[in-house]
Amino acid sequence: MKKFLTSALVRGLLWQAIGWLLGALFVTGIRFLMGMNPFDQFFFTEPAWVFGALVGAISFVAGTGAMSDWFKWAKGEETPEHREDPPGWEKYLNVSLDHKVIGIQYTVTALILMCIGGVFAMIFRTELAHSGLQILTLQEYNTFMSLHGIVMIVGILVGVAGVMNYLVPMMIGADDMSFPRLNAFSFWVVPPAAILLLSTLALGGFDTGWTGYPPLSARAPVGMQMFFMGVAVAGWSSILGGLNLIATVLRMRTKGMTAFRMPIFIWAAIATSIITLTATQLIGLAFQMVMFQRLLGMGFFDPAKGGNPILFQHLFWFYSHPAVYVFVLPGLGLISELMPVFVRKPLFGYRFVAMSSLGIALVGFLVWAHHMFTSGMNEYLRVPFMYSTLLVAVPTGVKFFSWVATLWKGKVETPTPMLFVVGGIVVFLLGGLSGPPNATVATDLHLHDTYWIVGHFHDTMFGGYVFPFFAAIYYWFPKATGKRMNETLGKIHFWLMTPAFLTLTLLMMRVGLLGMRRRVADYDPALGFDNYHLIMTIAGYLIAISIAIFLYNLYMSLKHGETATGNVWNSRSPEWQVPSPMPVHNYDIPFEVVGEPYDYGLPGSVYVRFADGGQSTKH
Repeated sequence: MKKFLTSALVRGLLWQAIGWLLGALFVTGIRFLMGMNPFDQFFFTEPAWVFGALVGAISFVAGTGAMSDWFKWAKGEETPEHREDPPGWEKYLNVSLDHKVIGIQYTVTALILMCIGGVFAMIFRTELAHSGLQILTLQEYNTFMSLHGIVMIVGILVGVAGVMNYLVPMMIGADDMSFPRLNAFSFWVVPPAAILLLSTLALGGFDTGWTGYPPLSARAPVGMQMFFMGVAVAGWSSILGGLNLIATVLRMRTKGMTAFRMPIFIWAAIATSIITLTATQLIGLAFQMVMFQRLLGMGFFDPAKGGNPILFQHLFWFYSHPAVYVFVLPGLGLISELMPVFVRKPLFGYRFVAMSSLGIALVGFLVWAHHMFTSGMNEYLRVPFMYSTLLVAVPTGVKFFSWVATLWKGKVETPTPMLFVVGGIVVFLLGGLSGPPNATVATDLHLHDTYWIVGHFHDTMFGGYVFPFFAAIYYWFPKATGKRMNETLGKIHFWLMTPAFLTLTLLMMRVGLLGMRRRVADYDPALGFDNYHLIMTIAGYLIAISIAIFLYNLYMSLKHGETATGNVWNSRSPEWQVPSPMPVHNYDIPFEVVGEPYDYGLPGSVYVRFADGGQSTKH
């Protein structure tokens, strides 16, 4: 208990509370001196809450010690290049410079956030099981629905960072990320961002959905500002993490690892990082403008003051549609990475798959306005954005053709990671097939803001990220812990979650086609949707049970899992050629890439050769 109470996490939480209070008191004092009423809303005024939240977030990061080395450097003091982490669990609650520890910190934080977002979903899903209002008011429904969306999105972003942080340096033969201290800082801004998001529940909530559109967001309760602040702070993690990863891949690859000898996941990580580095600023800017409109009376999106609410949508979606590929590209990279291992065949069309990730990232910047076909934007923009959106299917189709060709006549094995790979392909295919109707103007005018969109989006997110995320956890768990997860529980998790999820999203699209609007707390019983929603709610609970089984498996495997220190999957990837868990500095003996990464099934092929003469010959 003493180690927990003295950890960086607890110190950060304490300093965030102190900083929040002091910041709010500072603004309150200024307003009092100016003769203004400082106590007219929730004890503090909205400006006091916002400034306090900003000071609190900064105080959290400073309190953890994530910036201590920079302060020492500024004062001319020595800072060690590598610090040994203490053994045991406490290193995960403290500031570490080890990319593996940081990757696990990200991943655990992501699981916590996704579980919280899932709980919010089950609360309002229970409300929807029958027509009429049962357990929630309209404001409560709107808040839980909105928080479900944004908490899950932030959770997925954090999970993407976790997978990339843990895997990329190991896959390219690096000891760590290019900027370890920046890497630690990037993680430690996430917890205060999550706290800001969750604090909206105590500050009146918000009713805008996860998009925060004005004019509704301009007059929502103070909780709306915490939403804006939380996303803006989390955005710093994405921007700095993307910069760090690009520098790492460009500068720290091992000898012989040319561009087209990199693991395919590295290509996906690079494409993802390009998006986060160049587009995240736009959503921060959009939210900041609404914050200033609320705090300072500026009229960016107020037509009465010469503003335009459509401008917000352009700024928001210029990031938020490429952000879909921030979620999906790493997941698709994981599918391409794992499939050859369990099919025992080379990845078909490796170079085309690599280029398709960059193609998706590039085209993803040209499609944002397909979210705005019904918004009242200039009509001449509709057709170009319709064609650019349909164009995304080309690089995405390259990946599907690669997966099908790789599976063809392969010696397919189906342990739990491979089940989630195949499940991800099937679910993402449904998301992809339900996408073109949203991209074409004529059909989107009917489908926009219906449950069809909800089903399509969930298929895309689960198939493109959540299924591959589970596959990655089951696959690399032995590398991180030296133990295997229970296969029986893993397969129960898969076979319970997958049909339940397919039932849920297919019925979402069904009621959407019948006219069910999204983001509504009630519906007319005469429409005949009660049975559909009851089945969807039961499916949601089955998904929740499957996640509980996964968490139980995770915990029990950490405590009592089967020892797995060798190359348990017979992989050619370099991280599996050294004992598990991974050594502190990854590779005590350097290696050189001498072959192709996915030449499974080719006798005598070698991918990496270690300086002591050892080599990877798995095929």
